[in-house]
This record gives sequence, structure tokens and C-alpha cells, in this order.
Amino acid sequence: MKNISNADFSELYRKYGPMVLRRCRALLKDEEKALDAMQDVFVRIIESECKIKEVCSSLFYVTATRICLNKIRSDKLRSGPDFDLISETIADDFSETEREKIEAGMILENIFAGRDKKDSLIAVLHFVDGLTLEETAEQVGMSVSGVRKRISELKNYSRKLMQAKA
Repeated sequence: MKNISNADFSELYRKYGPMVLRRCRALLKDEEKALDAMQDVFVRIIESECKIKEVCSSLFYVTATRICLNKIRSDKLRSGPDFDLISETIADDFSETEREKIEAGMILENIFAGRDKKDSLIAVLHFVDGLTLEETAEQVGMSVSGVRKRISELKNYSRKLMQAKA
């Protein structure tokens, strides 16, 4: 195992920094939080250097995704749902499509509450980022059948939530 030198770190930062920042911006929708998350990604990868045999873009991509999802999750836990804002938003004169988006967001929060963190990572990679089952499996270190099973379980669970709501 080799130590990462300043020159190696600079090369990694120059090569993967823009991709990591784009990923963080896309998930966090906040420039300051995205910059913080990008730094966390590089710190995490540098700190785990003894485990890294070869650094590649997918390592940075998955690490950025996980760190951002953890930040989103922890921000929600700290702040809790803003019920006043939600009720004001729904009460405003929105189109049916906008109401459906708000409702879908609330349903998604219920779907992922209390589930394995890997489920939300798989869902984001497959449904939001558009990765194939094979690409998703590679990114999360699972088999294609394992990813397919998790997606199927998420779909079934979401259907049950929708039926219970109706």
C-alpha cells in the first residue's frame, strides 16, 4: 500500500474534482453544501488509502453519492419536516401536477424511511441517473440479481404505501 503524496493528491483532485462537484451539486442543489461534500469525498478517499488498490472514477462517483445522500438524510433529521411550509405550499393555488410532485416527494420520504441506505443509493443511481441494472450493480458492489431484487422490493413497498393511502 502506498501513501498518497501531495502530487498524487493534486492529480486526483484535478482529474476527478469537477466530476465530484457536479455530482454533489446535482444531489444537494446548494453550492456551499456541494463544495463541503466534495471536500468530504476527497478526505474519505485519502483516509481510506490503505484499502484502495487503484483509484477510479466510479469510486469517486459512488463516494460522492453516498456522502450527499447522508448529508441530505442528516439535514432532514436535524431540521425535521417543516409542516407549516408544506401545508402553505399545498394550500396555495398550485396546478394538479405541482401538487402531485409535492405528494410524490412526501411518499418518497416514507418509502426510504427506515430502509437500508443502499436502497436509496440504488434508486438514485438507477431511476435518477439512468444507470442500467448492470451499471448500478457495479457501482454499489452487488450482483445484478441483488439490485433487481432490491428495486422490486422498493416497487412493491411503494405500491403498498399507495394502496394504504387510497
